[in-house]
Amino acid sequence: MASLLFRIAERSGGGVRIARSVADIRAAKAAGAHAPVLHIEGCEALDGDLRMLDVLYAAGLRTLGPVWSRSNIFGHGVPFRFPSSPDTGDGLTDFGQALIRRCNEMRVLIDLSHINEKGFWDIAKLSNAPLVATHSNAHALCPASRNLTDKQLAAIRETGGLVGVNYAVSFLRKDGRRDADTPLDTVVDHIAYLIEHLGEDGVGLGSDFDGAMIPVGIGSAAGLPNLAAAMRKRQFSEPLVEKICYENWLRVLEQTWGQ
Repeated sequence: MASLLFRIAERSGGGVRIARSVADIRAAKAAGAHAPVLHIEGCEALDGDLRMLDVLYAAGLRTLGPVWSRSNIFGHGVPFRFPSSPDTGDGLTDFGQALIRRCNEMRVLIDLSHINEKGFWDIAKLSNAPLVATHSNAHALCPASRNLTDKQLAAIRETGGLVGVNYAVSFLRKDGRRDADTPLDTVVDHIAYLIEHLGEDGVGLGSDFDGAMIPVGIGSAAGLPNLAAAMRKRQFSEPLVEKICYENWLRVLEQTWGQ
């Protein structure tokens, strides 16, 4: 998969530029180019000695989620359950603790979106970086195991971290149903709730386009202006919309990567 990204960038004529720093992202934005960041979700590709992490970092890896929604040598992913608390099992393993420490040393962003609650608190205790959940929603509005409790949101806010709102309808709806006719207002409800608990600097867009049912009002990345319009309709100011759409991400990436 990483090779596919490299080949796309190579053949794009400058239209796709793999970003390894915030400066890379800003330069691509100024040039009207796409700026993907190499990320892995679930670290099955990594060995316990973390040698492969060195290789992937050299290739451009800058963010990772230790687990997907299953267990591996690093920890335990939260399974897809509704309704359910995110407290579904044990926390980080010894390998997982070593991974977090190494990510801090390398300044690789750690994604909390698929880890269970005990793993979340283990990372919160170990990590010296902002806590970031790249694609999660508010458990108070949708009691799915994948969503974040108010206590978790408070911990993220305390570190100056960020939550990217997830468009998957089963993590948006109070009833947990997979219904593509879920209105964009439901997405905005989660954004507004996250702003209430994280502040205006702690919320971004998190998507989850791959493999998830999302509202027809968004459909694909091409439909994101519709979500921005729904935020404006809710009386979000233009500076706030810009923060949510990209500025908050650049802030937390710069703070984490140091670039």
